Amino acid sequence: MIVDCKAKSSSDILEYFENNTLQEGEILEIELFDIDIEKIGYKAFIDLAQLFFMKMLTPLKKDDVTTILLFYKLHRETSFHKAQQSCEKYGVESEFFKIDKTSQFSFLYHYKEALKFVNIKEKMRILNLGINKADEFVIVKEMLTSKEFEEKQFVGIDYSASAIEYAKKNFSYPNVDFITHDINALDELDLGEFDLIISIGTLQSSNIDFNLMFMNLYQNYLAKGGSIVLGFPNCRWIEGEMIYGAKAPNYKFSEMSLVLKDIHFCKKYLQQKKCRVVITGKDYLFLSARKIGV
Repeated sequence: MIVDCKAKSSSDILEYFENNTLQEGEILEIELFDIDIEKIGYKAFIDLAQLFFMKMLTPLKKDDVTTILLFYKLHRETSFHKAQQSCEKYGVESEFFKIDKTSQFSFLYHYKEALKFVNIKEKMRILNLGINKADEFVIVKEMLTSKEFEEKQFVGIDYSASAIEYAKKNFSYPNVDFITHDINALDELDLGEFDLIISIGTLQSSNIDFNLMFMNLYQNYLAKGGSIVLGFPNCRWIEGEMIYGAKAPNYKFSEMSLVLKDIHFCKKYLQQKKCRVVITGKDYLFLSARKIGV
């Protein structure tokens, strides 16, 4: 489908996208003057694609003054949230396992900044809840010298047995332990305390009482002077594409009340414990906390 949007305003283009009947898997071609693209900016068109569950493909030059922007309509059912019951939702055969969020600059930049904020180089025992394939530990290792990495102890816990087996094979070091376990039953493990607790998109799972879990982690697993990095997904993964905006029941658009509620609870609780707390990020919102003066 080709649509002539030359000399159209942003409102006109948005209205077309709102009313289009493109089918999943189809490609929409938007013809624009180069001068209009420069005025609006490619970033705006990438955002437009995400709003309507599309992926922007490589543009095509039509002539000296015109470019065609290509938009691929994603298959919204191709998501790890739609995983069949016979498949481990987060295991190596799942849609979730195919996701590499650390390859996305929007995630990678803010995650690394969160680790810098909590002084990752000074943390000796690090716990990650919902570690999956261990990509979050990979980034930590990249930020450290070999000596700094070898001096630390890492513990990663995940409910998916196949993901943990993968992590053991692909991130195998003497100072790294991976455990298959339900984090609702952490008390069954003799874990001790940690200088840093990380959890990206796990504590918000439907089978976890977020507030109780968070307070339990702080009170029973965080060492004195320890720090916390939590990641709250504000996106959806469809056909491997990170689409901005948290899914909300009964709404067709992104609605952030639940995410902000959990973040507000954590921030208020940690500030009462004399922690300095910052909230950063975009597609993933990061709450990073460290003791004041540490």
